[in-house]
Amino acid sequence: MKIVIGSDHVGYDYKEEIKEYLADKNIQVVDVGTFGKERCDYPVSGYKAAKKIVEGEADAGILICGTGVGISLAANKVKGIRACVCSEPYTAQLSKKHNNTNVLAFGARVVGIELAKMIIDAWLEAEYEGGRHAKRVQMLSEIENSGTLTEL
Repeated sequence: MKIVIGSDHVGYDYKEEIKEYLADKNIQVVDVGTFGKERCDYPVSGYKAAKKIVEGEADAGILICGTGVGISLAANKVKGIRACVCSEPYTAQLSKKHNNTNVLAFGARVVGIELAKMIIDAWLEAEYEGGRHAKRVQMLSEIENSGTLTEL
């Protein structure tokens, strides 16, 4: 598995620790930045990570900013991305099982690093269930592709 990881300056320390955590699990990591604590704009890393996924250069992504919200919004603007912000493991697990998320985001100002690792583990271990959830994921794709939803 190959995970792309990105952050802004607020999430930089978490990003560096999580890179090591993933490497210890034999997961290949592609770092799209930021590469230091100098103030930067979260949409840059969110976009770069999302592009790596949709272009097939990574299987999934992990994004970190202050709250996880801004960087996930940036990623979600890229067609084919389903990013979610999670502050606890249960939501991370269900986001994968039910929504087939391909990007996990969280906030360095919201969760501690050990909780962040638990969130990551829950998300990585979960598998998309398809079935009754597939229709809803398809509906999300319809909105993304056409800007409308035929089944109202």
